[in-house]
Amino acid sequence: MANEYEIKKLMCDIGKRIYDRNMVAANDGNLSVKLNDNEFLCTPTGVSKGFMTPEYICKVDAKGNVIQANGNFRPSSEIKMHMRVYEKRPDVGAVVHAHPTFATSFAIAGIPLTQPIMPEAVIALGCVPIAEYGTPSTVEIPDAVEKYLPYYDAVLLENHGALTWSTDLLAAYLKMESVEFYAELLYKSKMLGGPKEFDKEQIAKLYEIRRKMGLPGKHPANICAELNGPCKGCHSTDGQCSCGSKDADKPDVEAIVAEVTRKILSQMK
Repeated sequence: MANEYEIKKLMCDIGKRIYDRNMVAANDGNLSVKLNDNEFLCTPTGVSKGFMTPEYICKVDAKGNVIQANGNFRPSSEIKMHMRVYEKRPDVGAVVHAHPTFATSFAIAGIPLTQPIMPEAVIALGCVPIAEYGTPSTVEIPDAVEKYLPYYDAVLLENHGALTWSTDLLAAYLKMESVEFYAELLYKSKMLGGPKEFDKEQIAKLYEIRRKMGLPGKHPANICAELNGPCKGCHSTDGQCSCGSKDADKPDVEAIVAEVTRKILSQMK
């Protein structure tokens, strides 16, 4: 396992990559990594993520309180959002928040990334819903994101940006790259007359590939298959999620999935 200094170096490297790829501007964006149940490393507020060095990185506890910070550096003002992800998803080891231009444009337009247009996006991401707008640095954003955490590994933040999480920092960052690439392809295909979407049978095969690969994280193929059987995910040829069949053994899960589906569909109208 990498030591803290190596993790801090990786955070700086990922921060520079995010900055160089135009996923953030100025001092935007933030990263965090879980060390253990009560220690987390995070990027500081008010600093460009493209020019960090390891001594910039702060350490906080599970409540976001400072454990260690050098000089005038202070944890990201969005640390509450990161902590909510870790609290609700114990399998998560890192969180990435950025403002990639195409994905953020969809978030601003109120359009979730739900169209099945490429195998990699269907397998790796499933759908990327939009978490309702919240005021930055407040609990409004964590509260808006929370309902999506049991079922997805990426969300758009309405009028704000994107948030991804995974087992480690590299995986969380690569998921952000995937979200942006998906958004860019969807945007460009719309400019060319509209994307050709996969049909239900094609989606079922892709969902099955994901299950056979045993990929970590949450995905509509997993949760919807548990509720309703194969190919009952957020993708369908009519743009509707098939989650929501009655299951007496899982009433709470069903209710939450139904609420997530309702929010996604309301954005698509």
